[in-house]
Amino acid sequence: MNLEHIGAFQILISVIARFWPVWICMAIVMGASYFYRKKLGLYGQLYGTGVGVIGLAVCFFWLFTAIFASVIANFDPIAQIAVMKDALPGAVVPEGSGHGVYLFGGDKLSRDVFSRMVFGSQIVLIIAPAATMFALMVGATLGLPAGYYGGKIDTFLSFLANLVLAFPVILLFYLLVTPGIMETPIPYVMAGIFFLFPIIFFCMLFYTRFKRRPDRLYILLGLTILIGGWVYLGLVFNADPLGIVAIDPNQLNIFIAVVFASSPGVFRIVRGLVMDIKTRDYIAAAQTRGESPWYIMLWEILPNARGPLIVDTCLRIGYTTILLGTLGYFGLGLAPESPDWGTAIKDASRLLRTTIHPALPPTIALMSFVLGLNLLADALREQSLKD
Repeated sequence: MNLEHIGAFQILISVIARFWPVWICMAIVMGASYFYRKKLGLYGQLYGTGVGVIGLAVCFFWLFTAIFASVIANFDPIAQIAVMKDALPGAVVPEGSGHGVYLFGGDKLSRDVFSRMVFGSQIVLIIAPAATMFALMVGATLGLPAGYYGGKIDTFLSFLANLVLAFPVILLFYLLVTPGIMETPIPYVMAGIFFLFPIIFFCMLFYTRFKRRPDRLYILLGLTILIGGWVYLGLVFNADPLGIVAIDPNQLNIFIAVVFASSPGVFRIVRGLVMDIKTRDYIAAAQTRGESPWYIMLWEILPNARGPLIVDTCLRIGYTTILLGTLGYFGLGLAPESPDWGTAIKDASRLLRTTIHPALPPTIALMSFVLGLNLLADALREQSLKD
């Protein structure tokens, strides 16, 4: 069936127009941030460098794209319109089959490439940052005592970290997300362990800070246990009584794999920073005041290690994004119909096309997001060195 097509200029204008909520939100957030940059600490300082502004712009672009994906996309990312199979960019959906234009063409299963690219950002923006933050808490909770106490604790925890780091990352991910593992209780047991760390971390944080103020301490501990337990039940046991917190088993498996593979790297960074910072004069002053070791670790050492950790977090989110794309390309972890960028690249890799290849949009999306994170990390590193 011969399809009508719009021109390249119309495609460009249409794509720009589809992102209208993203442009509005970026203008508001970045404009307000620039105006109040002197009051926003490290975040505000990023607006004083070109690299920082570009990195923030790219990251905000994909963040708001993920938020407004249902508004931006022309079609459902898994909807199939038979006549649009392998459609060229700018193909107009014929009357009776739907309404709209396949701006970047169709894939081999007759799905809109543009819509799949847009919705793919949601998967990346949910899994990569969240898994990285969990890895940060696991690594920090173990790295703080290892670096501060040293001795047998350090030897044991460092051995475990080195044991995990000895595995090639891709091979480790492959072993953790294969269907055979997914059918066993192993992912849920690991999830049950890893998801305890944020609860433990915040309980220790509040206890060491407010143990002499029980009125505030009990409220904060109660909220931590209540909210943490609610999220824990939903993520690990899929038993949220309100039905709000839940995660797909495939996504849970990838989530756990990322946390397991990333935590040892965070552990080593935190451990090294603690071993350096604990020799400073203000740590000796805190010890002289009689502060507990965990108070010193959480409220004296950790805040002064935030610069390198923030930089590492940005870079680690980028690495995780690449790993998610790699797993999707090999068909591991996520469901086959998932619109994630790696799966989209895989689905389009066998097509031959002289115009815009359907693998190009998700590839550029993945590359641009990782580039934005790397630029943001560079800007943060420069600012942390100045501080």
